[in-house]
Amino acid sequence: MVGAHARLATMNDPGPKTQQRPTGAAPTATSGDSAGLGRVARGGAVNMAGAVCGAALNVGLVVVVAHMFPQETAGVFFSATSVFLIVLAVANLGTSNGLVYFIARLRALGAGGQSLGVLRLALRPVVAVALLVGAALALLAEPLAGLLGSQDAAAYLQVLAIFLPFAVYADAALAATRGFNDMRATVVLDKVARPAAQLALLGALAVWGGAGLLTVAWVGPYLPVAILAWWWLRRVLRVAEREETAPLPVGPKVVDARTFWAFALPRSVASIAQIGIQRSGIVLVAVLQGAAEAAVFTAATRFMVVGQFATQAIQFAVQPRLAELLAIRDHKGAATLYQAGTAWLVCLTWPLYLPVIVYAPLLLHLFGADYAAGAGVLVVVSAAMLASSACGMGDLALTMAGRTGWNLFNNILALVVSVVVCVVLIPWIGAVGAALAWAAAVLVRNLLPLAQLHRSLGLQPLSRAWLVAVGACLVWFGLVPLGANAVLGAGAGSLAVAMLVGGAGYAATLWRLRSVLALEGLLHRRPTAR
Repeated sequence: MVGAHARLATMNDPGPKTQQRPTGAAPTATSGDSAGLGRVARGGAVNMAGAVCGAALNVGLVVVVAHMFPQETAGVFFSATSVFLIVLAVANLGTSNGLVYFIARLRALGAGGQSLGVLRLALRPVVAVALLVGAALALLAEPLAGLLGSQDAAAYLQVLAIFLPFAVYADAALAATRGFNDMRATVVLDKVARPAAQLALLGALAVWGGAGLLTVAWVGPYLPVAILAWWWLRRVLRVAEREETAPLPVGPKVVDARTFWAFALPRSVASIAQIGIQRSGIVLVAVLQGAAEAAVFTAATRFMVVGQFATQAIQFAVQPRLAELLAIRDHKGAATLYQAGTAWLVCLTWPLYLPVIVYAPLLLHLFGADYAAGAGVLVVVSAAMLASSACGMGDLALTMAGRTGWNLFNNILALVVSVVVCVVLIPWIGAVGAALAWAAAVLVRNLLPLAQLHRSLGLQPLSRAWLVAVGACLVWFGLVPLGANAVLGAGAGSLAVAMLVGGAGYAATLWRLRSVLALEGLLHRRPTAR
């Protein structure tokens, strides 16, 4: 393991300085944009378009299930799909992060020809493991259903197990395309096509009946997405091969299986812990309070998922560029990108979470009158997400710096905190206890990276842009909704006025301060050195 980490460290060495970029390396930004903010901003805009669609589709999916099926059925379905997503994180083995990390770094170091080899050593093992884990999930479906409090969950889990290998392959293949700075595949297939197909199939079941096919409708689209992801990745590789003309380098830049898995496996366990933090609350509420309470908790946390789509949109765009900058030890550029990315996160997510806190009871009526009891959950979760966005992308920065061991420790500790607080509070205050547990875990996994990044790389998220973003959001989506709520009440008309006035003022503010927020790259394509 020590040798593997040594090989990882040598990949940070850019070698002798030269004025000519190695053939096949990733394009480097001009000196006027050393962090590549323009390129990242445009990639973030593409991802954001997909995130908006994906968020709307995912909320629509929960609304359909909550409205059209009994609360007990909805709770069992949400619990079973949460188990599937946790198992998906287990079977992924960290390959998604590993592929983005190594492909982006190899291209930055002029060794892009090794990317195909990295794909081979990653995809074959992960598909084999996914088959084994899927079989285990099918065999353990009945005991797991007993824990969830409903034997109906066994059939759900067995269906989900069949499609697990396709979901794992799709995640890995789409991550590889992002390593080549192609964001379109993830947006089109994962953010739009798959949730759209899920919503259409679930809507059809709601109209024509057939609650037993709920999981088939939800998980079935993973199969065509996996096939299309394979096809898209082949196209990306063909383009990359035409651009790669230099001979493959040898020596410290070579990525072998030991080096890859030394990076990926700790990240795999961290990802399991991370998805466990997000989904264990649903499962534990189902175990300790019943499926109906789990359905309420799931509905109340859907607005958190909307914000996570926006966060993921920025992270997917920042991830390959941050890996490139850290590969060539451009810490100044990495710091600029990290701070700009944090400001963008605040700009995108705070306008959602602030009004949600003010109008929580109203918004939960989208899922039905029985779900309004989750208002307390929604307020706690939204407040935690405000803090998370303000802290920036600590997990991502640690991972792209190769500190997967630190990332693992942070996420394991956060998961332990989440489970302990859940066990203590859920029997006492129900779903609100799960929300407080999740908030405590979020604080742990965001505050620890702040100290670790500052100490090891000198990275920290605060900047003038951060202050501007926070101030603009507090004025237009904090004070304006509070005023509208006080004057017009907590109804739909009040929310509409608050969003119209706040949105107009916010858009004008962002336009006026676009230079401070590094948003000009969205409007003007900057030349790149070649």
